[in-house]
Amino acid sequence: MTSIAIEKPGQRGATEDAQLNASFARQPILNRDGMLCGYDIKVRAPEWTAEMAEAAQAAAHADIEADAEAPAGRAPDPAQLVARAVIHGLLQGAVRSALTGHPAYVDVSREMLFDDAILRLPAERFMLELAPTITVDEALVARIVQLHGRRYRFVLDEVTQPTEAFAKLLPYAEVVKIDFTRASPALLPKLASVLKSAGKLLVASGIDAQADFETAHGLGFDRFQGYFFARAQTSTARRVSAPRHALLNLLQLLSGDPTVAQLEAELKLNPVLVMHLMKLANSSGLAVGHKVTTLREAINATGTNRIARWTQLLLYADGRKVALEDDPLLQLAATRARFMELAIERLPEAGRDEADAAFLTGVFSFVDAVFGGSLESTLNVLTLSRPIQAAILHREGVLGLLLSTVAALERGDWNEIGTLCARLAPLTVEEVAAMGLAAGAWAGVADRSAEGLERIED
Repeated sequence: MTSIAIEKPGQRGATEDAQLNASFARQPILNRDGMLCGYDIKVRAPEWTAEMAEAAQAAAHADIEADAEAPAGRAPDPAQLVARAVIHGLLQGAVRSALTGHPAYVDVSREMLFDDAILRLPAERFMLELAPTITVDEALVARIVQLHGRRYRFVLDEVTQPTEAFAKLLPYAEVVKIDFTRASPALLPKLASVLKSAGKLLVASGIDAQADFETAHGLGFDRFQGYFFARAQTSTARRVSAPRHALLNLLQLLSGDPTVAQLEAELKLNPVLVMHLMKLANSSGLAVGHKVTTLREAINATGTNRIARWTQLLLYADGRKVALEDDPLLQLAATRARFMELAIERLPEAGRDEADAAFLTGVFSFVDAVFGGSLESTLNVLTLSRPIQAAILHREGVLGLLLSTVAALERGDWNEIGTLCARLAPLTVEEVAAMGLAAGAWAGVADRSAEGLERIED
């Protein structure tokens, strides 16, 4: 969440009590190899209320006394203030951290484009998306040309078929994003072929099924936006970094209260797990003053709780030598788990046990994408508690509500989030959005401290 105060015209920096708040969520964009290469930013634009209008009008009248040449009673344009609030929000550290080094695709309104505040957005980090409903005239084209000269890149968004506006803007766009859910299947091959021949990078949005991904991939699309990679049918395309039965055996052991000797015996049966644990124990965030050289030292340095979380997330790691921050499924599962943990701590009477249960709920909500088959049978194998299973399978209880909330956040469904927050008081939509960004940042920091994830490589 971010806020921007209403400024008095003619007095830069002057503020009133009224504020505009913008909230943000992110959706992953994958390349042809199935790795993260960007995020689409879903914006919840601030609402211009009657109270804000009154405050703005009062500021305009007050400005007459401060500047005799100021236009009498002219209040600032609400659309421009909203645009400024969105730009200001995109510049905040929370958004930057949640991008984890990847570029952001963000819808820009006409007001945002004509506001010089947009020049504060780093051109190399933001792709500016133009909606099909934007008014295209000479002034807009001239502004796009001007911004293009400053190295800003443009995306034609939500394309379903060629239109007059599409034709006018196409020469200035580097990327075309085609809505796979609404575009005619008969038109897609020709549309993709023509655009590829014109040198455009193609993004297929709304890719939530493996079949759609395969179709788009076959048509030569370069990027894919959607959650097809988190579905069970993709499990055959993934390889985990250690044998699945070894990870499950270790998780079952960790669900009890194992001794160091028991953990040592189990880990010795799995050289890959030992290798990862030694890397984990010697990471900068867990340094104990000297290099850890024995398995027993590694267990003691890391701790069973941390080994458990590391093992849970290792289930999702791609078997290829992929940087953890580029692995979409692991990032999604880790972000959900961290969000659940942060969110439940805002609720009354939530303690450490509830936070651990929330983390488990988030991290195992995608486990069928790795193991395939029935989600229920896999959860039974993991011996998860009934409340956790009920939350994952049926969205029951507080854990189920939180899981539904983070799923809505992944879709950028702000109305659904608002409805769920009404049942999760004192949680607000703004807090949910802020925690989503914080969770994404936590999941994406992959090489560094004991507070987040560690790099997992073969």
